[in-house]
Amino acid sequence: MRASLSRHAVLVQGVPDVQIVQQLDPLRSAVDGLKASGTLALVPTMGALHEGHLTLVRAARAAATHIAVSIFVNPRQFGPKEDLARYPRQLERDCELLEAEGVALVWAPDLAAMYPAGYATGVSVSGVSEGLCGEMRPGHFDGVATVVCKLFNQVRPDVALFGEKDWQQLAVIRRMARDLDLVLPRAEAILGVPTVREADGLALSSRNAYLSEADRKAAVALPDGMKVAIAAIRAGAPIAEATAALKAGLTAAGFASVDYAELREAASLVSVEVLGEAPARLFVAARIGGARLIDNMPLVL
Repeated sequence: MRASLSRHAVLVQGVPDVQIVQQLDPLRSAVDGLKASGTLALVPTMGALHEGHLTLVRAARAAATHIAVSIFVNPRQFGPKEDLARYPRQLERDCELLEAEGVALVWAPDLAAMYPAGYATGVSVSGVSEGLCGEMRPGHFDGVATVVCKLFNQVRPDVALFGEKDWQQLAVIRRMARDLDLVLPRAEAILGVPTVREADGLALSSRNAYLSEADRKAAVALPDGMKVAIAAIRAGAPIAEATAALKAGLTAAGFASVDYAELREAASLVSVEVLGEAPARLFVAARIGGARLIDNMPLVL
């Protein structure tokens, strides 16, 4: 990798190379320099980048002049029994991937830069954060809203991009931006990018790396079962019956447990028991091997 983690910018034949920044003052200078010559898109990540993240970066290229990517494993969105300690961290490799994609700025703060001594402020979003992962992971979305609000204030992007695989997270962030009257970015400039999937349909996730070969083969029952449930609902099956069959199918396929399998309105995330006119999505979270996998798909009538 041409850029070094100890430097803030490298010039290659007069063209700025990727800037890798780990402290706030050089970040502000780098952002000012980029915004002086165009618009800036932000792709927030926790690193361990895969094709799903790179798809967000490519979508950002079409949305703004310059691209910034943040890499920060946020402890505030992990519960006490979750996988914070073993979450993969591979900053050097991630920066090489981002450099190859033409990213202008990587913001990779350490814990002290993001949450300095005495830090005492949090952001909490009710409504869309309740139920689904909000119920299964208490405090998770408070941690997400807090760190994303900080990232927005630090990077000041004109547009921000998130994967639709984490649909509830996207809803929380959009609601936060609306309720706090954020300007950079505005709520309408927080864009969702469709879920990227493996050839067999499994949604890409950094946590897929936790799966053994056998568990990875069994995991395809998640997207396959969701498609069957959606088809059944479209054909007139009761929603509760279709989601119960989905849960049973996942257990039979080798999943240790199913946290939830629910149909909800796409915008409000209100539970749907009888189909109406509002767009709806099927949400599932299930555990297999060492991973908790989440997915969602639209119900297209």
